[in-house]
Amino acid sequence: MNYYIVDTFTTSMFSGNPTGVCILTEPLAQDVMQKIAEENRYSETAFVRKLNNLYLLQFFTPEKEVPFCLHATLGAAYVIHHFLEDDMKMLSFETKGGTVEVQCKGNTYQIQTAAFDHCPFSPSEKILQALGIQPKESYLSRDLVFLLDSQEDLLQLKPNFEKMKQLSDGLGVVVSAKGNDCDFVSRCFFPKLGVNEDMATGSSHCILAPLWASKLGKNKLIANQLSPRGGSLVCNVIGDRVIIQGQAVLYLRGEIQLP
Repeated sequence: MNYYIVDTFTTSMFSGNPTGVCILTEPLAQDVMQKIAEENRYSETAFVRKLNNLYLLQFFTPEKEVPFCLHATLGAAYVIHHFLEDDMKMLSFETKGGTVEVQCKGNTYQIQTAAFDHCPFSPSEKILQALGIQPKESYLSRDLVFLLDSQEDLLQLKPNFEKMKQLSDGLGVVVSAKGNDCDFVSRCFFPKLGVNEDMATGSSHCILAPLWASKLGKNKLIANQLSPRGGSLVCNVIGDRVIIQGQAVLYLRGEIQLP
């Protein structure tokens, strides 16, 4: 099976979010896909199979399948655009989280998707202990979302991942602040999925982009993820939709020997 590793939401190798992309020519058993993802140990491995005029796309963390992952969608789009159908300008992916469309412009990819709803909430003491800091604002969405006073507070944040695993609310924990050199910055934690800190998280910006667009009074925002590898995204909020733009770099091209 053809296999690629792509660094996503970056313009340079060894940064951004590394993603395994597997190109299927026929269906593959769920348990085999999960074992491949466990072997890869990346936050997500994408499995892509063409069906008529669209691509079926599935995502697996080292521990479970997830319905929606934008950095792995970006990685899949990069591989298709560079190695399978280099004349394609628009790609349509059918995922378990719905249809996702990606526009290809050179090495820039624009992913259009729905914004995530969010509402204010008061975090419990258990949540605050897991987070390790008193947030300025707290929101409940797909993830628990917290805003801090400064970028410096975000960089110094040291969450308790074992306590995060025990939280009943939220798939992950997303923490953000106004950026010093961009519109906003963030860090994202998903210990429930076997990923303590994600390197560059597209889906979290489906929450953060509309939140910061409202606060800053602008629809186009530049965002940086302050993970150890870093990540850069451009977000454009249009009504209840978000266009998330990023670039990618190929690290590896090879084959997986299937059992």
